[in-house]
Amino acid sequence: MTTPELSVVIPCHNEAENLRPLLAAIHAAVDPAGVDYEVVITDDCSTDDSWSVLQEIAASDPRLRAQRFKFNCGESAASWAGMQAARGRYIATLDADLQNDPKDLPAMMKALPEFDCVCGTRVESRGEGDSWVRIASSRIANWVRNKISGENISDAGCTYRVFKRECISRIKFFNGAHRFLPTLIKLEGFSVTEVPVSNNPRHAGKSHYGVWNRLFKSFRDLLAVRWMKSRRLRYEIADSLNRL
Repeated sequence: MTTPELSVVIPCHNEAENLRPLLAAIHAAVDPAGVDYEVVITDDCSTDDSWSVLQEIAASDPRLRAQRFKFNCGESAASWAGMQAARGRYIATLDADLQNDPKDLPAMMKALPEFDCVCGTRVESRGEGDSWVRIASSRIANWVRNKISGENISDAGCTYRVFKRECISRIKFFNGAHRFLPTLIKLEGFSVTEVPVSNNPRHAGKSHYGVWNRLFKSFRDLLAVRWMKSRRLRYEIADSLNRL
């Protein structure tokens, strides 16, 4: 079995109606680029037909690899489980609701020779797929995150990213860490950049996000990330001997 160049990692919870168009959109975007890839979807114990749909697709699509949690664990766990199962040299993460457009993947990958991690930013496209409530809450959340964490990421809430797999080799993931992955990657000494991406309306199903979990739920995690940054070890080797 050959190792794919790219692993497209997707957490999934009650997205049965989105899965077929999502896989079709990924194939349409990546196939012309000539990239050897796989799609890794983790079903976070959905209560709809998501797992049945994945089984049906996998029966005829060898590039799809899927796994299902025994019980609901949340987006961070589903994202991390997919990253751990991924075999590609590069890993892309995106949502299953088609708001992240797979057609942006080739452009994101083009930035990888210069950077270790490429993050999507929806600053210019938020109005195309979100309500004013979500746009306002996202802007406030981004401002708070950047202010407290000392970051300058324009769209920290966007989990559409492509990065080299070594970026996460030493990261200690935790519940809520998917929101702060660029900062965690920077803490490991890797370079991070942002590129504009599309923001489509949700294709089908119900959004799992609201004002509460965008503005308040991640605040404790944000304080933890700030503490991690403040306690980071910093040193430079002045000289060394061969026998050491």
